[in-house]
Amino acid sequence: MDRRNFLKSASVLTAAGLAGPQVLHSQSKKTIENILPPRLKKGDTIGLIAPGSFINEDELQESVNNLENLGYKVKYSEKILSRYGYLGGADKIRAEEINNMFSDNSVDGIVCARGGYGCARILDMIDYNLIRKNPKVLTGYSDITALLYAIYSQTGLVCFHGPVGISTFNEFSTNYFTRALSGASSETELVSSAEDQKDIYTIKSGRAEGILAGGNLSIVVSLMGTKYDIDPTGKILFLEEIGEEPYRIDRMLTQLILSGNLKNAAGIALGRFRKCDPKEEDKSSFSLKEVLYDRLYELGIPVIYGLSFGHVTDKFTLPVGTKARLDTGRKKITLLDYSVN
Repeated sequence: MDRRNFLKSASVLTAAGLAGPQVLHSQSKKTIENILPPRLKKGDTIGLIAPGSFINEDELQESVNNLENLGYKVKYSEKILSRYGYLGGADKIRAEEINNMFSDNSVDGIVCARGGYGCARILDMIDYNLIRKNPKVLTGYSDITALLYAIYSQTGLVCFHGPVGISTFNEFSTNYFTRALSGASSETELVSSAEDQKDIYTIKSGRAEGILAGGNLSIVVSLMGTKYDIDPTGKILFLEEIGEEPYRIDRMLTQLILSGNLKNAAGIALGRFRKCDPKEEDKSSFSLKEVLYDRLYELGIPVIYGLSFGHVTDKFTLPVGTKARLDTGRKKITLLDYSVN
């Protein structure tokens, strides 16, 4: 079957699935005992760190301004401007910054200034017992996925896939950021922005409930086979990516499939994959959409693409470790429990 006919067939089957039984998976029996961090409020102190790539003085000031504009105080050490090649300082320094922020009683929550690369290098240097005894909000995305996975898998602390310090804190992103971290409601509907709604499409229709886990696709794949991986059985896996051509997306999804990591997932929520189209001169390449249909449709679980998270302006804040419902028909995720105390 050529790819054009494949897409047509998949679309027909997806539409037909809307009228049929909905897919609903239970949570995995292999559960992690959650620890909810204390909620944040205006006037609280945010510890700012650069655990991946380095930041410059302008990015530091931008991060401080963004967080202060939300009503928080900001604390950081002089080491935040450290640089070691493309990293934000030597591995030991970056790990110490994380440990110090969790042990500092004057710090109420932690925000990563940016992603980039480097978090995986320090996972073995983090004091997880310290974190378990001093739970705090931790937020970031992209390369920060490695921290979210490691901390949740080793401690049970619910962490947040959301804006970093240099993100655009527009009304949309700020609304979901503050609602998630302040515990405004025990049930929160995450509805994509009007701009993103235009490009959302369902790969496999249905509804599913499970614990949220996920982040950047490349990082999720890189943690497979390590003790920091999170078993996606019974979970709603959310994934985003940037700067990867379709064949690379294909390769990473295929690795997840071959590992068996996806066969028992409850559902898959895909964010916005930016700059993941084939090169203009590559006329033989599949499109991103074709790859996603080809790799994910046959899993038989609800899958939707284009929700508001990832390397985009409008961002949800998604708690890793909180129960949620994915509804492809309504094009949204609903958080079903508090993610903070």
